[in-house]
Amino acid sequence: MAPSTPVTGPVRVAVLGATGCMGRHLCAAFSAEGSEVVAVARRYAPQVAAHRFLPLDVAGTTSGELARVLAHEDVDVVVNATLGWGDELHYANVQLVERLLDALALLKTPPRLVHLGTIHEYGPVPLGTSVHEGTEPAPENPYAKAKLTASRMVLDAARDGALDGVVLRVANTLGPHPALESFFGSLAVRLRGADAATGIELTIADARRDYVDVRDAVDAVVRAARIRHADPLVNIGCGRAQDVRTLVDELVAAAGLPAETIRERRGEVRSRGADWIQVDISRAARLLGWRPRYTLGESMRAMWDTVGADQPLPDRHLG
Repeated sequence: MAPSTPVTGPVRVAVLGATGCMGRHLCAAFSAEGSEVVAVARRYAPQVAAHRFLPLDVAGTTSGELARVLAHEDVDVVVNATLGWGDELHYANVQLVERLLDALALLKTPPRLVHLGTIHEYGPVPLGTSVHEGTEPAPENPYAKAKLTASRMVLDAARDGALDGVVLRVANTLGPHPALESFFGSLAVRLRGADAATGIELTIADARRDYVDVRDAVDAVVRAARIRHADPLVNIGCGRAQDVRTLVDELVAAAGLPAETIRERRGEVRSRGADWIQVDISRAARLLGWRPRYTLGESMRAMWDTVGADQPLPDRHLG
C-alpha cells in the first residue's frame, strides 16, 4: 500500500505543550518546513522565542473560550504534545483532551488533530512479540491508563466522524534536549558531574525496550499532520527492542567516559515501562512513508551534547 498523498503547501499549526521536550522539537520542525507555528503552553520558555507564543492553560479554560482562541488563530492543525505526572495526571492528560475535543466540536471547520499518546498504553506484552495497532491495550500503571483514556476519546471522535484526527502512540525517546525526569536524561546529567575515580552506582533494569530518536518521532508527527482522513491510530518506534544496559553503555561512550564509570548494583528498579517493548512500525511506513533514520550512537551523542553541566539532577529515580 502506497503512502497517502499529503496536503501540500504551508499550514498554520498550534502546538500544545510547546515548551516541553517534544513540543520544542515540533515547533522547530514545523517552522523549518515553512509552516506557521503558534506555540501554546501555560508558561513562556526561551526555546519558543522564534514562534508566536500563546500563554494558555488548555485544561483550565472553558471549551467555548478555547474554541474562540483556535478560531481567532485560524489554525489548520492542532498537535497535542502535553502530558502530566503526579497530581496533574488526570488534569493534564484527560481533562485537557476533554476540553480540546469539546472546543473542536464547536468550530465550523475544525483543524486536524494529532494527539501524542504513548506505546505504554498497550501495557505488558509477551516476550518476543511486537506491539501493533490491533494489540488490545491493558496498561497497568496510572500514567499509561490516563493516556489510554485520552487516546480513546480522540479515536472515538475520529472514528465517529466528529473530527479529522490521529493518535500516534510513541515509544520512549532519545536524542537532543531530553526530559530531565527520564532515566537517560537524568543519567546524562549525572555523567556530566561524574568523578572519574569513583564513577556512578546505578541500578539498571533487566529489560529490552523500544527507543526512538525524538527527531524521528517529530518527523512522524509532521507527516501525520498532513495526511487527512486516514487511519486514526499509528505506532511510532524504532522497531526493535534494545537492551537497557547496552543503551547505558552507548551514552557512556558518547560522553567519552570509560565503561567502568558505571558500577551496576543489584536492586529493584521502579519503572513505568514493561520489561519487553518492541513496536511494529509497518503501518507508519505504509501510511506516512516514515521510517526512523537516526542511529543509537547519533541519538546518544545528541543527548550528551545538549545536556548542560549546570542542569540540576531530578530527585526522581526512574529506570
